[in-house]
Amino acid sequence: MRSIRLGAGAGYSGDRIEPAVDLATSGDLDYLVFECLAERTIALAQGARQTDPDAGYDPLLEQRIRAVLPAAFGNGTRIISNMGAANPLAAARRIGGIARELGLSLKVAAVTGDDVLDVVKSGNWPIEETGGHVSDLGDRILSANAYLGAAPIVEALAAGADVVVTGRVADPALFLAPMIHEFGWTVDAWDNLGQGTLVGHLMECAGQVTGGYFADPGKKDVSDLARLGFPIAEIRDDGEAVITKLSGTGGAVTVGTCKEQLLYEIHDPAAYFQPDLVADFSDASVEEIAPDRVRIVGGRGRPHNGSLKVSVGYNDGWIGEGEISYAGPGAVARGRLAIEIVRERLAITGVAVSEIRADLIGVDSLYPGASRGEPAEVRIRIAGRTRSQAEALCIGNEVETLYTNGPAGGGGASKTTRRTIGVVSVLIPRERAQPRVEMLEVTT
Repeated sequence: MRSIRLGAGAGYSGDRIEPAVDLATSGDLDYLVFECLAERTIALAQGARQTDPDAGYDPLLEQRIRAVLPAAFGNGTRIISNMGAANPLAAARRIGGIARELGLSLKVAAVTGDDVLDVVKSGNWPIEETGGHVSDLGDRILSANAYLGAAPIVEALAAGADVVVTGRVADPALFLAPMIHEFGWTVDAWDNLGQGTLVGHLMECAGQVTGGYFADPGKKDVSDLARLGFPIAEIRDDGEAVITKLSGTGGAVTVGTCKEQLLYEIHDPAAYFQPDLVADFSDASVEEIAPDRVRIVGGRGRPHNGSLKVSVGYNDGWIGEGEISYAGPGAVARGRLAIEIVRERLAITGVAVSEIRADLIGVDSLYPGASRGEPAEVRIRIAGRTRSQAEALCIGNEVETLYTNGPAGGGGASKTTRRTIGVVSVLIPRERAQPRVEMLEVTT
């Protein structure tokens, strides 16, 4: 019975790089997969591409690829990642440039076709979150990217790609693709695809399944989180898998870490909608067979629903924010007075704030009314949404002027403004997205 070893090199764009280097060097991997693309990340990347046609891929791509490529190439480990974000072709060219600098001859494949902005703009698609329609967003739409499945990655691997870089692809599909390629699973082998998707879902957040995010001192202790090892999946051709990690690294792989990750971002374990299928985890079995080795079986699947989810990014205005601290007796009362003053000042000066939030951090910012007793210090935070940066700046300015115009003893004021990108989801018929694979061959 054949088996392969997959490693997860990142669970998000800004993740640590050292654990991936450890996997590339010592993991004895067939594939190293980097999942680096969140919903808002790609909208921001589209904005960067509009400014610079050669930009729009993951900001850590160069650092990450330069760190792992020599060891991965030397060990015959192929790399798959969605670090292409809004510009997979530019990402592939940059990876090719790094390979030349390192004296490596290899093939880099770019998967495109997830950019469906024209499709979304051509129809008044219903918005899943609001019940409204795309037309409600007017001219504020910035981007629209469909979640592609495993097929174009499989095509790239079959064509001999050593590195595959994509844009928006469903996270588990990044891991499912090498299983399909290696084991020859057909597009309607639903239970194999369901089990492969289960493994991909466990791996997609990297350190979360080895104890990161899981830790809760005194309740769920995890050792050596500063040296957290990222996961490895050993997968047989029938889909049965063992989740493990490199010996000597921090963290833990247990039934608990795997069960928590299995349920992460899952609305219905019996119906996990993916572009390749509808996966069913309701009969999944999780068994610890040795320290840091957990066996996973029982994933199933059924045909997809014919739709692809599309993340639509849109300009959602500006956020202005200001903070200031009060300490000593009466700190909470002075903080509350400060908030009242800023609210009144914004009304007096006519700043158009469509949404505002004020917190006494440490008193009521997460659980209003839950605090007991008088804290020795509080920090107020006031944030508001506006249509322009100039209006957003007024919010922080009003907080800063509390130094000499507000309650006694204010200190440590800060202010910021930032543009906000909103994201909503629509569904389009899957045939409206046309995935493509373009190969770049690097010779030295």
